[in-house]
Amino acid sequence: MTRADTQEAPLLAHSLVVGVTGHRKLRDTDLPALQSRVSSFLQELQARYPRLPVVLLSSLAEGSDQLAAQAALDLGIRVVAPLPLPERMYREDFEDPQALDGFGQQLRQVEAIELPLEQGVWPEDVARPGPARDRQYARSGVFVSSHCHVLLALWDGKESGSTGGTAQVVRYHLHGTLGGAVERRYSADTLLGPDRESVVYHLPTARQGDTDTPPLPGRWLTAEDEIVSSYADPPPAFARMFARQSAFNVDRDKYAAEIAAQHEASPGARRCPIWRTFSAADWLARTCQRRVARVLWITYVLVALMGFTFFTYTHVISHDVVIYAFLTIFLVGFGVATLASRRQWQRKYLDYRTLAEGLRVQSYWRRAGLVQPGAPAFVHDNFLQKQDVELGWIRNVMRGASLDGMRVQVADDVAEVDAVIREWIGSAQSGGQLGYYSAASLRRERQHRRAETLGLVCITLGVGMSVVLALFARQFDDHLKHILVSVMGILSVAAAVHEAYMHKKADKELARQFRFMQRIFASARRLLDGARDKAEKRRILAALGEAALTEHAEWSLMHRDRPLPTSRI
Repeated sequence: MTRADTQEAPLLAHSLVVGVTGHRKLRDTDLPALQSRVSSFLQELQARYPRLPVVLLSSLAEGSDQLAAQAALDLGIRVVAPLPLPERMYREDFEDPQALDGFGQQLRQVEAIELPLEQGVWPEDVARPGPARDRQYARSGVFVSSHCHVLLALWDGKESGSTGGTAQVVRYHLHGTLGGAVERRYSADTLLGPDRESVVYHLPTARQGDTDTPPLPGRWLTAEDEIVSSYADPPPAFARMFARQSAFNVDRDKYAAEIAAQHEASPGARRCPIWRTFSAADWLARTCQRRVARVLWITYVLVALMGFTFFTYTHVISHDVVIYAFLTIFLVGFGVATLASRRQWQRKYLDYRTLAEGLRVQSYWRRAGLVQPGAPAFVHDNFLQKQDVELGWIRNVMRGASLDGMRVQVADDVAEVDAVIREWIGSAQSGGQLGYYSAASLRRERQHRRAETLGLVCITLGVGMSVVLALFARQFDDHLKHILVSVMGILSVAAAVHEAYMHKKADKELARQFRFMQRIFASARRLLDGARDKAEKRRILAALGEAALTEHAEWSLMHRDRPLPTSRI
């Protein structure tokens, strides 16, 4: 990037990124009104989501790109400019001297990313107009679409076959295809998932030479099953996405001191801005996890106590104080459940853990040189595709984090790749994910065995007491019988509650999943130890990251099917 201070710039992962696409040739008479409408849109967006700083992603091309960039700069909004060509070549495409001068002025005020050329394409191939140069512009459109949360389209609404044109970029953003100009955004398996969580704000804009048409109001566009829907206001699902992203920023700011006080990261991790976002998400996930675990334990203990008081009242002591104790326990449980529900601890725990694991892969891939600015697909494109659209906020954070990663140059050498291998994978005896999954699987297996043993003890004692009662019923007085029946009921309740608690904790399933992940990382470790060169190591790390992302998505699905039992207290 062109600014020297980009390392200290605010993280784009915590911003609302607006991408721009639009016509180059605009009618002069429309320019003041268009700029005013773009300014109003940006101001309205910032007012709706004050905890999400708006950032504009514009290639600074003649026409719509420059108009939107100037509107943002006038409002003090940060602008990031992905340049489709080297600056010298890019300047040659400006036909209007005034537009070229505007490009130079804006370039000094923005953060520019020069997108690398397509693989197999050389500078001389794009030095003159032609298919190679058109494809490079198309890749720029892909980049903007893949890294923005909202695509602002200054477009006449007409389809066009122009490679990399506004119509193609809008279609790509909504449907994921660009008519063969570049690779599809998604792999085959994710294309079979639900439609995109992409949204377009369409600002109807006439081209130069069009007949006079009255300005139409802007509309929000989304797509599902090739059907495009239009809205006057942000669609509710997307409003919730942005609200959850805002909530993440609120939590990150609230606990900024605690997050910063975590153990020191490695030098390589500190240089990667993505790691800063990972550290925040990881700390918040662990904090919410502890709260969820406490709520789960308290809830089931209270349920058990309610059962105990019931059997005590019916079989042992029929005093009013037992009823009061029952109601008190219920009210305490209701209060705990209400607090957990309002604070959304479980939802945040699952969301933040899912985000952290995605950012972990994203950070290591970036440091290892696997993700390049001009690539047609990115980590966030294939992550969580088959889950609810509201989880799109996680991909939104990862889109911004991807831009953050590009702000810092990555050392293209085997030493950095080896550092990633040590930190990410490690060994069974040292740090890294291999050591973590080895220890975590053993811990979960022990917990599951202890839990099964405890449940079996409760059942055995209950059955044993029933046998004793059946054999010696005539020898026991009524009071002792009542006590024994009460204890049998209490043991049955304890066994049932314990079984439900085990199901919610999912120790058995997690132990199996952790063991599977341990085998994946161990296999990757063996392959990496025998790798011959840097390229082979990168291929193995890429496969490992894909496997890790898939497993994290499965983990998220499993736990979302097991919400806190707040409705059963």
